[in-house]
Amino acid sequence: MPVLAREDRFLSATSGGALPSQRAEELLMTLPGVIAARVIATDAGVVSEVHLLTTMDVAPKQTVRNVESALIAQLGMKVDHRKISVATTIDHKKISSTILAGSIAGSVGVAERGPDWDRRRIYFEDVEVRRSRTKGVTCRVTLRKEEDTFIGESEGPETDRSRVELAARATLMAIAQAEEYALSLDGAKLVDAFEREFVFVGVTGHLGRENVMLTGSCEVRESTETASVLAVLDATNRWIGRMR
Repeated sequence: MPVLAREDRFLSATSGGALPSQRAEELLMTLPGVIAARVIATDAGVVSEVHLLTTMDVAPKQTVRNVESALIAQLGMKVDHRKISVATTIDHKKISSTILAGSIAGSVGVAERGPDWDRRRIYFEDVEVRRSRTKGVTCRVTLRKEEDTFIGESEGPETDRSRVELAARATLMAIAQAEEYALSLDGAKLVDAFEREFVFVGVTGHLGRENVMLTGSCEVRESTETASVLAVLDATNRWIGRMR
């Protein structure tokens, strides 16, 4: 019987010869507010430390939860929250990669983003759910890019499935105001895995004649709507960043 997850251990090698720790760092770099990430693992693949440098946009406790959710959902790896260290900075433009690398002795490889990435990245601001006897449920999502905010709304009948999809569609509507790229929702659903609940989304990115399938996930903690918004941003932010 296959093992689905193992505590603090990478389960398999990644494609293209990349080390599992490098793949984990790349994944953590997609999380909101993360500027630099470093994962320290033993030769046996056991994670001993996870270090993050973040902006003030996301609270450290929320960042730790995001790290736990992302690693288990994408890599099947459960990491004890006590192994995750988060440092915050007000002006990350003044932080060089050598500062983080020098502060974590004995580790290998660090993924880093420059200030240009942060400027083009879209952040979650708020999600509001309104219920009406005539309209059903209306989901209003607010996103932020630099100093600008973008709002998307979607409405439909109230079911667990529709709430997830409505939040995802509202998120894509808000993204469409911020970016020139066309995005469409293929699906959004709740999934039970590893004794937790996750939202998984599929989004198609349209660029000329090219269509790209994008996927994202987020553990449900505050609400299914919030997780749906974050899952869509997980799916789209990296692709949008590469297109610029």
